[in-house]
Order: sequence, then C-alpha cells, then structure tokens
Amino acid sequence: MAEQIALAIMGLLAGVGVFLLAVRLLSRNIEAMSGGGLKNLFSRTSKSKLLGAGLGAFAAAVIQSSGAVTVMVIGFINAGLMDLVQGSTIAFGANIGTTITGQIVALGTFGSGGITSTIVFMSLTGVGAFVMLFAKKDLLQKIGAIVAGFGLLFVGLELMSSSMSDFAQMDGLRSFISSVTNPILLVLIGTLVTAILQSSSVVTSILITMVFSGLISLDQGIYIVMGSNIGAGVVAILASIGGSADAKRVAVIHLFFNAFGAVVFLILGGIMGAIKDGLTFGYLFEAMFPDAPPTQLAMFHTFYNVIKVAIFLPLTTPTCKLFSKLFCKSEKSSDGPHLAYVEEHFLKTPPIAVEMVKKEVVRMSELAMENFNRSIKIVTTLDFSSEETFKKVENELNYQNREITKFLIRIPRDQISDRDNVYLSTVYHNTSDLERIGDYAENIVEYADSLKKEGKTFSQEAVDEANYMCRLINELYAKVRLLYIDGKNVLQEAYAIEDKIDDYTQQASDNHVKRMNEGVCSPDVGSLYLEMTSNVERIGDHLTNVAKSTRKY
Repeated sequence: MAEQIALAIMGLLAGVGVFLLAVRLLSRNIEAMSGGGLKNLFSRTSKSKLLGAGLGAFAAAVIQSSGAVTVMVIGFINAGLMDLVQGSTIAFGANIGTTITGQIVALGTFGSGGITSTIVFMSLTGVGAFVMLFAKKDLLQKIGAIVAGFGLLFVGLELMSSSMSDFAQMDGLRSFISSVTNPILLVLIGTLVTAILQSSSVVTSILITMVFSGLISLDQGIYIVMGSNIGAGVVAILASIGGSADAKRVAVIHLFFNAFGAVVFLILGGIMGAIKDGLTFGYLFEAMFPDAPPTQLAMFHTFYNVIKVAIFLPLTTPTCKLFSKLFCKSEKSSDGPHLAYVEEHFLKTPPIAVEMVKKEVVRMSELAMENFNRSIKIVTTLDFSSEETFKKVENELNYQNREITKFLIRIPRDQISDRDNVYLSTVYHNTSDLERIGDYAENIVEYADSLKKEGKTFSQEAVDEANYMCRLINELYAKVRLLYIDGKNVLQEAYAIEDKIDDYTQQASDNHVKRMNEGVCSPDVGSLYLEMTSNVERIGDHLTNVAKSTRKY
C-alpha cells in the first residue's frame, strides 16, 4: 500500500512538472512571437470596457497565462499607458482566456479504443522537438517549441491521469477525499494550492483528471476551481509590489473580483440546495454535458468566469473609484536615485520589460536635458540656486546608466522579438550617450563656478550665443524624441539641426576669439567659453548618436 501511494505521488509530481514545463514553453515562445503585437494592442486599447475584457481574454488564451497578462497590465499602468479602469477590464477578461487550458485538457480525454486524442496530441511533442532540432530559422524554432509544448501538455496530462487512477483505487484515500464536501473548505483548499503552485491552469488540469478518474466528484471540483481563481490573484499582488498606486489597486481589484465571484456562487449554490435537494452546479452541468466529466468541469470553469465578468464589468468604474478612496495614493519615494519603470517582476514578461526599458531611457533623456538647460542658465546668469537639484539629477543619471545596463543583461533574449533584440543592443550605447550629456552639463556648471570665483562673467554677446546654442540643442532633442518614441521619420531633420549646431558653435568660437583680440573678453573667460561651446557641440553629437540608433530597429 505504501509503495502504491509513493508511486502514485511520484507519478503526480512528474505529471505536474511536465505540465508546468509545457505551459512555460508555450507561453514563452508564443509571447516572443506575439508579445510585440499584444504590447501594441494593450497600449492602444480604447476606453470600451467590453473591448478591454475581450482583449484580456484573447491575450490570456494566446499566451496561456492570465498571470502574464495581469503583469503586462500592471506594467502599462506603471508606464502611464493605461488607466485603472482599462487595466481592470483587461485583467477581468484574462480570467476567461485562461480557461482555454481546461478545455484543451478535457479535449484530451476523448477517444476510444487504442487511440485517444491524448495519444495523438502527445505525438506532437516529437514533431515539435524535431522542428526545434533541425530548423535553422529562429521563427521555425519557436513554432517547433510551441508544437512541442502543446504535446507536452498532454504528456503531463497522461501522467497525472495515470496517478489519479492509482489514487482512485485506494479505498481509504477515496473515502477521506469524498468526506470533504463543505463548499467553503473546498474553496479555501483551491485558493491555498493555487497560491503555492502559482498557476490556476495546473490546478484546474489536475482537478479535471481527478474528476475523470472518479477520485473527486464534479461538485468538489467545481468549488476547488472557484478557489483556484482566487489563488491566481496572488500573482497579480506580487507583480504590483513596488509599482505605482494604480498598479497596486488593479492587483487588489483583480483579487477582489475573483473572491467576489466565489462568494456569489457560494450563495447561489446554497439557494439552489435550499430550493431542491440535490440541485447543485454539478447536477446542472452533468445534465448539459452527459457522460463527459472532464468537459463538465471545463465548461463550468468557462461559464463561471464569463458570468463573473458579465456581473462585474458594468461595476468596474464605481469599483475603481471605491478602491481609489480606500487605498490612499502611495507612490514610490523620489528621495535618492531610483528607476521609475524598470522593476524585477517585469522579467516574467520580457516584451513588457523591453517597453519599460524604453520608458526608462526616455526618462533618462529628459533628466539629462533638464540638467543641460540648468547648466546653461547657471553659466549665463551665475545663479546657483538650482545647483543642489542639478547634483541630485547628475547622481540619478549615473545610477540609471548603471542599473539599466544591469537589467538589460537579465532580459531573456530568446523570449522577445528580433526587433526588440536589436533595440536592446542599442540601449547600452543610448544610456552611455545620455550619461555623457549629463557629464558635459556638469563641466558647464564647473565653468560657471570658475567664473564666480574669479568675479567675472561672459559678455552679453557670449550670453546670447550660449542661449541660442541651448535652443538648437533643444530643437535637436525634440526631433530625437519623435524618432525614439513615435518612430517618426525625422532623422534627416535631426541631421540638419546637428549641422546647424556644428556651424554655430564654430561661429561662436570664432566670434569669441575676435572679442578676445579686441579686448572685450579676457583670455581666462575666453578659454572657459571656448570649452563650453565645445561641450555643447559634443552634446549635439551624443543626441545624434541616439537618433542614429533608431535606424537599426
């Protein structure tokens, strides 16, 4: 008996392990192929709640993970690309999309004789493996991995099903499991197990095999499935840690949504039992799908989540307002250097990690330009009131350059598109260019400090020239932003402004040499001015380097 239990447990562990690997293989490769498209869809979603729910359902069905979709949503909320209501509707819809896994598992139980659908689907593991092994193109290798992953789902299913059959033959175990009938306790069991495994899909698949083998009743499976949906909310909670206030709210709303649904169905189940003895959800779904226990549970799972969304979707806006009031806004502390968008948990969804890197680089460019503008103001007015802010931003730039680079190394390159891979290769140079802009701005402030110590200033002509160079640099930066953020084809315009900067800085240098020869400016002041114009010209070069990098992707 002990040996039989040990073998069944090992079989179950093997099945769960294979199933988890299959889901990971599927989600990673599908995400790599479609992540960019999903990313674009998410960033352009309208304020239609129904469209948001549909998009969430589609995305979760495609990448086989409602958790990954929720992490994407949190990422876009953090990036300011999506508001709380939009994010909530997409997270709701993801609960529907993730039920596709249960439908696939139920499908695997059909068939008769020696050949079942499970055997047919299991054979796809070998087909996909051969494609992965012999294909040269990256796209074909990803397709092979998806096919192999799909096949492995059924290998894991077969292992789990076999172990459940072994468990079902143990009268003592069957008696113990059948004695657990309290709906609330079953919901709690589903919540706990899913929170531990971090995958409602795996829990649902195990339950389907348990129902198929007769180890648990359909009603038991139904209530545990309700709990598994609550447990799935833990993924969202973990992903929101360290994020914006709205990111935390959408995670809590997602958890509340699933808990609310379970409470409604628990009450409804109690009412049904009071109306007629034996009238349960299991009874209804057995009548609708006779002689197909796995399908009965899979269809309930889908029905359950569709009904939850139908009830909750109209209440999204007031719910979001309620949670906004209950949870006070508590944004990240801005004291000291920090990254505003890049965070550890985004590594779970690499396409979104890339998007966050881009947002962080844009923020870095803004800070670099703010400091450049401060430096010009300081050197032309000798007003050092903003010097403390300047120093803090300079520290921030150095920190960003270092930490963004560390994050880039950790992004799984095999899980993102070729375009994103090329983009990431440019980021190393982009952050270095932006950090150098900060260094040149720091040089300019040092020139101002020298002027102040010597009790000297630039002539009015020199001040006017410095301000004009500043305007040109800002014009160039505006073009770089259009290229970098919107992909606008303004590279030639950026080149034209850079040429203008080169010509003007040379002209300003010549003018200043002339002023020194005429005795208008002293040699000491003149040398500082010439160094400043050289620094401005180099800042233009670094901005142009960032502009040029956009040609690669």
